[in-house]
Amino acid sequence: MIDLHSHSSASDGVFSPKEAAQYAIQKNLKVWALTDHDTVDGLYDAAKTCAESDSGIIFVPGIEINVRWPTGEFHLLGLGLRKHSQELKDVIADLTESRHKRNSEIVERMKQDGIDVTLEEIESMFSESQIGRPHFASYLLKIGKVKHRQEAFDRFLGKGRPYYVSHDGADLDVAVEAIRSAGGVPVIAHPLSLYVSWGKIDETIEKIKRHGVQGLEAWHPAVRINEGFKLEEVARKFGMFVTAGSDFHGKGVRADRHLGKTSGDRKIEDRFWTEELLPHLGDFDFRNTDWCS
Repeated sequence: MIDLHSHSSASDGVFSPKEAAQYAIQKNLKVWALTDHDTVDGLYDAAKTCAESDSGIIFVPGIEINVRWPTGEFHLLGLGLRKHSQELKDVIADLTESRHKRNSEIVERMKQDGIDVTLEEIESMFSESQIGRPHFASYLLKIGKVKHRQEAFDRFLGKGRPYYVSHDGADLDVAVEAIRSAGGVPVIAHPLSLYVSWGKIDETIEKIKRHGVQGLEAWHPAVRINEGFKLEEVARKFGMFVTAGSDFHGKGVRADRHLGKTSGDRKIEDRFWTEELLPHLGDFDFRNTDWCS
């Protein structure tokens, strides 16, 4: 059992990178990727924890980059990162600045709604460099505005809700080059989030592939099983490899997301590593990677 898409508290997960690695080891994963949103801050601790374990787990350093897109959301996974290149640092810096501007506007909307808070106050509650909507949800839960985190999204932070502010993403070509410069391979995460109709999915994926994106995450908990097979067919049609992930953010965060499992709560097969991703990573010992922060 493997997992090629998960998160830690370095972005919007619950477990610290070390705890996330320990949990992956506890679950007996053979291969595990950490793909936090717009940051690589958790990779050093995760890599170190895996390398020091006698479990034999293979750690795949990764990232999930928010890409500028006209409809829905476009998230680009970078899998198999080998170094923190300058190009990747620049993309992360730009996205961090964009998040800060978005967060400031969210705070202004909260103030207009009668909540006396500053962005500095919210940032001081968390150690992560990438503060996002899940952190605002935790704050609303703390002050008693909501009874649980999901209610915060349903009432205030979700798209179309009073505190929602869109987050500008990176240019696709720049994101692809940043991932490649770091030694990784670019993969479209949960492609149905692009909000493209099935009638236009082929032309959309083909266009994205022409920008240098090599893989497609056909299997994700938000995808029905029949949709997973359809997405896998689309990937094959355009010569892309296929990945699968849980998009796990921590125990109890989402009832449908369990580490090592994907669409339909199916265990993620080893083939997505051995037959799909690994052949595109070249000669590199990910079992003993010493990833720099």
